[in-house]
Amino acid sequence: MTSSALAALAATGQGAHPLVHLNAALNALATILLLVGLWHIKGRREASHGRTMLAALAVSAIFLTCYLTYHFAIQLTVRFTDQGPVRYVYYGILLSHVLLAFSVPFLALAAVWYGSRALGWGPVAALPVEDRVHARLKHIKIVRWAFPIWLYVSVTGVVVYAMLYHLWPSTDVYPTLNVP
Repeated sequence: MTSSALAALAATGQGAHPLVHLNAALNALATILLLVGLWHIKGRREASHGRTMLAALAVSAIFLTCYLTYHFAIQLTVRFTDQGPVRYVYYGILLSHVLLAFSVPFLALAAVWYGSRALGWGPVAALPVEDRVHARLKHIKIVRWAFPIWLYVSVTGVVVYAMLYHLWPSTDVYPTLNVP
């Protein structure tokens, strides 16, 4: 493949493995679901909020599975190759994204645990009212941290994807498709 053909692929992000694009789409969908969940709770639609947040958790779990599959089975790293000042911006975003991403599964699961207990969903439907009130207070306390972190990680995941595969693409992505 000629260098001009590689450049054309890089400009569209088409030279990357399909899981890269799926991961970005899943992150974008998680972002949308998180914002819809926020809208539901601001409108005091607790059951709709709960279902939406469970969907966001499921999408994020699928993302994590695809992400780990890509990075451990297909390509461990993809380098950001632009040498300009944007490199520092990219690595700043990436570093904050990765460090905060470690906390998201734990925070999200804790929020869902207490939120489902507060709503009395599933096997905890028979919880006494005082236990449900306690769970609601714990849920609110956790989501004050969990929601902004989860939203930030979802948004910056899409930003990192755009920077790495569309705005400043690298020819390092092409081995993922085994282009001759």
